[in-house]
Amino acid sequence: MVYLAKNQKKGNAVPLKEVSKSEAIPFNFLEKIIGQLEKAGMVISKKGVQGGYTLAKKAEKITTKDIVEALESTTAVDCRLCGKSKECLTKNVWRKIDIAIDKTLKSITLKDLIS
Repeated sequence: MVYLAKNQKKGNAVPLKEVSKSEAIPFNFLEKIIGQLEKAGMVISKKGVQGGYTLAKKAEKITTKDIVEALESTTAVDCRLCGKSKECLTKNVWRKIDIAIDKTLKSITLKDLIS
């Protein structure tokens, strides 16, 4: 996402092979990631000779929370997974951590990352 934000010019699509090579990310892995981002409506694919990917929204409208949730489905700590949430002595600490993470991720945009 950072590479797309930095390198797309006037709506021109950035080829995935370019991103893979420049960022040293295996192409097959990058295809899976970009597929999740496309499904989440964060990138748009363009087919053909001038094909590649562009951001679906302006960089200042995409938060790091949006990106993480597109790839991980949630940023929340889920105490229900533990099975001991009723008697858990650290539940309040995890809730505070969860709130802090959420607030921080919402406050950082893709534009902030490339500035």
